[in-house]
Amino acid sequence: MDPTPKPGILDISPYVGGRSSVPGVAKAVKLSSNESPLGPSPKALAALDEAKASISLYPEGSGRMLREAIGEAFGLDPARIVTSGDGSDALLTMMANAFLQPGDECIFSEHAFLVYKIATLANSAVPVIVPEKTTNNAIKVDVDVLLAAVTPKTRMVYIANPNNPTGSYLNRDEMERLHKGLPENVLLVIDAAYGEYVTAKDYESGMEMVGRYPNVVMTRTFSKLYGLAGLRIGWMYASASVCDVINRIRGPFNTALMQQLVGIAALRDRDHFWAAVKHNNTWLPWITAEIRKTGLRVDDSAANFVLIHFPAPGAAGAKGNEEKKTAAKADAFLNQHGVILRPVINYGLPDCLRMTVGTEEQNRLAVSLLTQFMAA
Repeated sequence: MDPTPKPGILDISPYVGGRSSVPGVAKAVKLSSNESPLGPSPKALAALDEAKASISLYPEGSGRMLREAIGEAFGLDPARIVTSGDGSDALLTMMANAFLQPGDECIFSEHAFLVYKIATLANSAVPVIVPEKTTNNAIKVDVDVLLAAVTPKTRMVYIANPNNPTGSYLNRDEMERLHKGLPENVLLVIDAAYGEYVTAKDYESGMEMVGRYPNVVMTRTFSKLYGLAGLRIGWMYASASVCDVINRIRGPFNTALMQQLVGIAALRDRDHFWAAVKHNNTWLPWITAEIRKTGLRVDDSAANFVLIHFPAPGAAGAKGNEEKKTAAKADAFLNQHGVILRPVINYGLPDCLRMTVGTEEQNRLAVSLLTQFMAA
């Protein structure tokens, strides 16, 4: 007889990342995983080369060097920072491991990052998935609907801000209203993986809220704007008591010395940081406007990707050739030409594709192909 896992485990659908290859294509254009088109900072690459000498050594156990560099960069207390060598995903999961018990409820929105549901079910807790509201150019969390879902069993709320894959965000006032409506014993976990890309003046990544409220946690990553997805470096900022809990359950030496040294170099290369921001500020609106010219709906995005809507198969009111312009057929057409976007069926958006902002050449190619597809 096989060993029996705890309740919830077998209800999990394993996470599947964006595709990185197309059969028959030697080198595909990958715009499916929200990776930085500029890649890592040259200073980070130099640090990686120098760090090779440390590969045989255990790091200092608490990630002290990286925590201090993060604290210096953002004006935060390093003692209230926990780092991870397995991305911010690991920290999001550890929050569930530490604070969710069987039967507890964890709330998140219907198009949220898939790890939230995985972490909840893995702890035999109950995912409470709330619908998001749709406007002409956005799908976003409805604060009132989310708060209405809170019960005495609610223990945690996950919010991705901005959200992946919709690209929408909650502004400072909306986040304050959300927090105000939660009981003090409920943890609000803010996943700000794309926070560096947001230029809106009414956005707040969660740092200020963590400073004011002991039941707020913010997670960040080096995988997106810093171009270090392959090194899987993440960090969180929280109250001293929450950090104490997470430090008790995280793995020993969980952030390698090599990861810390490269992360520090990336943080300190502000020229590369602002070059990445400028590139995104140039091409995100261009992609949005150009794809909208094809007649497709493209949602406003605060991150480094856009969500593109296609007609549903057999959609009521579809005329002429529109029924053939589905997300699946667009995906197949793009793949034939060596371009990979991200289908988001498993996010509850079967009629959409998500496109990462790439290099100028990649952006122009993908938009040109989508224009051809819609015109055919």
